[in-house]
Amino acid sequence: MPANETAPSVKKKGRRVRLIVLVLVLALFAGLGYGAYWGVDSVRASFPQTTGSLKVPGLTGTVDVKRDAHGIPQLYADNDDDLFRAQGFVHAQDRFWEMDVRRHMTSGRLSEMFGAGQVETDAFLRTLGWRQVAQAEYDKKLSDETKKNLQSYADGVNAYLKGKSGKDLSVEHAALKLSGDYQPEQWSPVDSVAWLKAMAWDLRGNMQDEIDRALMASKLTQAQIDELYPPYPFDRNKPVVEGGKIEGGKFAPQASGGSASAGSGSGGSVAGGSQASTGSGNGTGLADNATAQGATVGLRTQLTSLAKTLDEIPAILGPNGSGIGSNSWVISGKYTTTGKPLLANDPHLSPQLPSVWYQMGLHCRTASAQCQYDVSGYTFSGMPGVVIGHNADIAWGMTNLGADVTDLYLEQVKPEGYVYDNKVVPFTTRDEVIKVAGGAAKKMTVRITNNGPLVSDRSDELGTVGSRAPVASSAPDRGNGYAVALRWTALEPGKSMDAVFKLNKAKDFNEFRKAAADFEVPSQNLIYADGKGQSGNIGYQAPGRIPVRGAGDGRMPAPGWDSKYAWKTGKDGSAEYIPQSELPFESNPSRGYIVTANQAVVESGTGAGKYPHLLTTDWGYGARSQRINDLIEAKIKDSGKISTDDMRAMQMDNSSEIAALLTPMLAKIEVSDPDVRSAQKLLEGWNYTQENDSAAAAYFNAVWRNILKLAFGDKMPKELRVEGSCMNVRADSGPADELSEVVRECGARGSDSAQPDGGDRWFEVVRRLVKDEKSPWWSAPKKGFAQPATTTRDELFARAMEDARWELTAKLGKDQSTWSWGRLHQLTLKNQTIGTEGPGFLQWLLNRGPWNLGGGEATVNATGWNASSGYGVTWVPSMRMVVNLNDLDKSRWINLTGASGHAYNSHYTDQTTMWAKGELLDWPFGKDAVDKATVDTLTLKP
Repeated sequence: MPANETAPSVKKKGRRVRLIVLVLVLALFAGLGYGAYWGVDSVRASFPQTTGSLKVPGLTGTVDVKRDAHGIPQLYADNDDDLFRAQGFVHAQDRFWEMDVRRHMTSGRLSEMFGAGQVETDAFLRTLGWRQVAQAEYDKKLSDETKKNLQSYADGVNAYLKGKSGKDLSVEHAALKLSGDYQPEQWSPVDSVAWLKAMAWDLRGNMQDEIDRALMASKLTQAQIDELYPPYPFDRNKPVVEGGKIEGGKFAPQASGGSASAGSGSGGSVAGGSQASTGSGNGTGLADNATAQGATVGLRTQLTSLAKTLDEIPAILGPNGSGIGSNSWVISGKYTTTGKPLLANDPHLSPQLPSVWYQMGLHCRTASAQCQYDVSGYTFSGMPGVVIGHNADIAWGMTNLGADVTDLYLEQVKPEGYVYDNKVVPFTTRDEVIKVAGGAAKKMTVRITNNGPLVSDRSDELGTVGSRAPVASSAPDRGNGYAVALRWTALEPGKSMDAVFKLNKAKDFNEFRKAAADFEVPSQNLIYADGKGQSGNIGYQAPGRIPVRGAGDGRMPAPGWDSKYAWKTGKDGSAEYIPQSELPFESNPSRGYIVTANQAVVESGTGAGKYPHLLTTDWGYGARSQRINDLIEAKIKDSGKISTDDMRAMQMDNSSEIAALLTPMLAKIEVSDPDVRSAQKLLEGWNYTQENDSAAAAYFNAVWRNILKLAFGDKMPKELRVEGSCMNVRADSGPADELSEVVRECGARGSDSAQPDGGDRWFEVVRRLVKDEKSPWWSAPKKGFAQPATTTRDELFARAMEDARWELTAKLGKDQSTWSWGRLHQLTLKNQTIGTEGPGFLQWLLNRGPWNLGGGEATVNATGWNASSGYGVTWVPSMRMVVNLNDLDKSRWINLTGASGHAYNSHYTDQTTMWAKGELLDWPFGKDAVDKATVDTLTLKP
């Protein structure tokens, strides 16, 4: 299917929509016995009313909902209660299916909507207990003002739901209604709070790395694992905060704004939070804990099953791995054409239809104690307030900080409890009942240790792990088995919802930092800008709950029965976290800009000038962040000034760091096969940019993928290789050369999380290894008669070039003139649930695409792909924005899809093609600008 590169004319589009609507209705309802009775009205019935007036119970005054040509609403009210009530109503108008699915997921109730196939997912989510934590937050932690806003929002949603069901809500609800007796229940404030738990889960940090390192130990030595997790390259890639120290219990940024990492080399201290070689004796947990040496088989079985479970959990934001993250940067007014700061942000999340973001403005007609908001930006459907955006005074953006906020513990269990410091402690338990549409309810019991819930209880195969685990005599009694517990900061009630409203109202950097102090989970990099003073102000704050550990550094699962590995606790028994006052921040650094793109926040360690706290050992490796730094510095050096359009161009930068490193080497390799040689010639003169029409980018990325497979992928344990990838291995261990010595072994990992994924960690791995032409990693067994075994770098590169040539011949054809990166690297947007799980015909009707994209893994235009499984796009810049603090009405924004979650609404994907081209829409903020852009006005009345 060709890429959707141009929009059809309005006339043709309207005719096509009418035809598809008829087909859709028949597809959805004919098989259920209703036939064409429903007609086109069955699909259009749920489209929102956008003009005229509607009565909304509970309003005390009128609220104007002004929508622009893309259906983006700006709300105007006279008090906070009416404003958030209207926000709930409008969110439900456009996105209630999305909201309904999300709340069922966060509470572990998907089975109530979709039947028995979701029971295992629900069981895992019930084990985590997101809903219980959200309820505790609402009851005990959140401010009265926040709870009032949440209730107003819920009342607005419920006002929309009143009297509606089935087709009045969405096509998807109509299908559920006709296939059973499903009826959406009332929205509650806790439904909104629980959404933050899903957000935190998908941004949870290094849990996957922790699992992967433990599983690698079955086939690789500790030294090999260390090579695959090299230290952060502080000598090349700048951290977010360049210098600083803690004085008097407070973080003090380096006044000069210069780099504190110059000359630091590529080493790093584990205690200080950079990736470092763990070796075999540094206290990292089970890997070197003598008490647990014999438990590794049991642990591996547990973690393999856990990894499968994680693959099946719906990733609302995106696959958790090295690619998920974001870009943000802010430039001081002294270096902008406007004379005031410019702030850019583009979070990299899972591509979804509709997008996870919903653009909206919330405006008080007159500011007062009763009406405090004048804010615009990106919201989450199902949650009040604005998550990322700007108000009349400040702008802010977010990227994932990546702090290590999860730890896995291997627990030694007995029927009566779990072992802790040689004593048996009773489990804390919670009984759950999972209701199942069309089936009998399922009962389950959640068991909880002092290290968190037993996440491994959710797999039947794990019940026998204990009998198979060969434990040493010094370990606890082997006969009662092992389990895996999860310790996670998000499982303790917090105040992140308070932070959202405080951010929305903040007027300066001090208020911004106070708001950030409540943004406990998930831990995000927060950047800041305002337009005050001669050239405005810029800043950065690292917020969040980050635990203080005892022994170990969180890199590997730890022995739960040994208290020295537990998180440290305060006098009241609650977990101890790094004090907010000691977390890194910056204000107006002299370099004139701040970049956050999931790189190291600060260079850490025990030496002079190093940050003393452990934030994580698993940063992103800085490929994107350093590219942004380089682009900014080059622009300043060239012209001295950066424009809004320069910021947009930077967001679309497609340069590949790994291509710049490897292409000169690939070009020198002698190739005898004329077809492979002709492909090799594509790389000659290539500038390493991955445009969607580039044949060179297509070939290079295929070569890169095959290098990773030959050098690393085929050496991984099956638990990390992509599902369905089978290979012959020796009956004992290692790749096989002779058929008489082999068994067939197939990968077991989901396509989004398989390794090697090709992210910037692998850039760093290969960058270090290419200097050693005879590294054992360059060895690969012979393949048939045509390809001999490789023993050197260039031999393996030559084979990768040959394999890539024939892979692209199969995928794109023999004629290289027809090759392009975009034909390989495609984005298909999938409608939630039915678009991914429904019949193929319905998926065709509800999904959109493909779009041929440029960009790639770890580029600034981060259209990510997993090299283990193919070239398809797995995460994207889910939105892009550039805020102009000199004139907010000249800010620009774009969303991945559109405002509407209703299939066949004109705003379903009306921003996607512009998004794919790197275009941005005007972002009106002031009343005059909003009025000028308004095409539809709906008045909500009491």
